[in-house]
Amino acid sequence: MADLATEQSKVFEYCKASLGGGMVEVELDPAHYQIALNKAFDVYRQKSSNAVEESYGFLSLVEEQQEYILPDQVQSVREVFRRSTGGSSTGTMFEPFEAGYMNTYMLQAGKVGGLASYDMFAQYQELTAKMFGGYINFTFEPVSKKLTIVRKIRATGENILLWMYNEKPDVTLLTDLRCKTWLYDYTLARCKYMLGEARSKFATIAGPQGGTSLNGDSLKQEAITELDKLEQDLYNLVDGQMPMTWVIG
Repeated sequence: MADLATEQSKVFEYCKASLGGGMVEVELDPAHYQIALNKAFDVYRQKSSNAVEESYGFLSLVEEQQEYILPDQVQSVREVFRRSTGGSSTGTMFEPFEAGYMNTYMLQAGKVGGLASYDMFAQYQELTAKMFGGYINFTFEPVSKKLTIVRKIRATGENILLWMYNEKPDVTLLTDLRCKTWLYDYTLARCKYMLGEARSKFATIAGPQGGTSLNGDSLKQEAITELDKLEQDLYNLVDGQMPMTWVIG
């Protein structure tokens, strides 16, 4: 399994070598490389859908508690599902579609049943869920990670299923071939800009042959051009993110 410190060091070595490290003096400190990489992560997570992953998780409800704090990596909650199981009953509670489903699909396992029975039972489950609390209304605050269940919780122990989107870990992004190159190049461009900012403070350095000219301004301009191109690459989906589908309305 990849290690985050190892993958980060690969990015820093790439940037240092690309800036001429080993042949000339590169004035950046380790903190500058880390800041540049952190900025690359921030921009990528802000602009690319490939920075999140779909996941499911269980949440155990507590009596009289409506608010729950989810882990920091959770970015959004798409849906909440309750666990429900069908059953068969007699007398005044007898339900023909439920009984037909039980007889066709459960009691006679291995045999092919009728599609009409399956469709009617599916509609029956959907209708009873709407009538008797099968669906849970909720709100989710992405900053505080607070999930609020809009319902009075009457008992402890019920497990509900959350359909979520989570941040991909940093080490996953650095080893993903679809976005790895983009993160490397964006970090390098940020390093160029910081280096250019420092060198542009002094146009020349005095010396016996008339001094040495520094390339601060050219580095900054080159970095700005590269940053603009890299951000445009995200709009062009070069990192493998899924484009938006048709929107009607």
